Amino acid sequence: MSEWDVLLRELDEIPGVSGDEERVAAYMRQKLLPLSNGHWEDALGNQIFVKHGSRPDVKLMLSAHMDEIGFIVRHIDENGFVYFHPVGYHDSRMLMNQVLTIHTEAGPRQAITGTMPAHLLTAEMARRSIPLADIYLDLGTSSRAETMALGVQIGDMITFERKGTLLNGSKLFTGKAVDNRSSCAVLIETMKRLSGKQVQPTIYAVASVQEEVGLRGAGTAAFAIKPTVAIAIDVTFAGDSPALPATLPPMKLGGGPVIKYYDWTPDTGQGNNVPKSLTRQLVRTAESLGIPYQHQTVLNGGTDAATISLAGAGAVTGIISLPSRYIHSATGCVHLDDLAYTVDLLTAFIEQME
Repeated sequence: MSEWDVLLRELDEIPGVSGDEERVAAYMRQKLLPLSNGHWEDALGNQIFVKHGSRPDVKLMLSAHMDEIGFIVRHIDENGFVYFHPVGYHDSRMLMNQVLTIHTEAGPRQAITGTMPAHLLTAEMARRSIPLADIYLDLGTSSRAETMALGVQIGDMITFERKGTLLNGSKLFTGKAVDNRSSCAVLIETMKRLSGKQVQPTIYAVASVQEEVGLRGAGTAAFAIKPTVAIAIDVTFAGDSPALPATLPPMKLGGGPVIKYYDWTPDTGQGNNVPKSLTRQLVRTAESLGIPYQHQTVLNGGTDAATISLAGAGAVTGIISLPSRYIHSATGCVHLDDLAYTVDLLTAFIEQME
């Protein structure tokens, strides 16, 4: 089992729905405190780790969000069935025939998703996705009292029940929370690679919170840090599977980190136009060392770069992404080579930064 495999399995297994990232934060502290000269946690729960550089006035912020999409308990009916709200963006088609875990104060509780049997659906119902509001959780109980006796309460967070794994001995890792624990792994390995090295910029490695519910955490961290340059690390759509249209840029698993030039979510207005000065330097760094990389512009794929770039007086902010299949599902995939190449690129960029 490779070091990447171990790191990804451990990170993916931790429950950390947006707003409940405490357990992921504890893991990040365990890994990054020995590699840092300083650390603080802000009011929202962002974890900020500092590595001193020879130029304290030049601040480089690396940000990877800790949270995953999930659900939150909203109602327990008289028969013991549990209803929930989504936390983050979900595709309701993905909720059929799933096992979910409710994270109670008394410990994790398994539940299965329940809906009307296909035999009873009308033709109209069969043509559409089942609304999340109509899906319930079955814990095997027969009353509200029995469900609550298991420790289930309104406000408990819920995640997919799934173990991360490498598919058939390949380099393709799949898990419930590769968005964005894969980038947390990159952040850890980048700081490890820089450990003991003298660099010019002072590095602020941020494990941010609540990205999946509006890019909330990284912006507040950037407001406190006031970075000169910042890079958000996140996953992005891979275009190398049959389900995606040919017009989508063909980001390939194993093809190297994706340097983003532009992202924008029209419905919210959030996005980031990356300054050419930064993308040019990232490309020069990759090409000078023969590091594979890919280009991308994207709609409906906003990242923490949006709020980082606008915090305080603003910062030159870029995005380096890991290509991923099946984003925002229980079976997201990333390629181990892309993680390694991303660490190579980030490390080289930092070492060359003046």
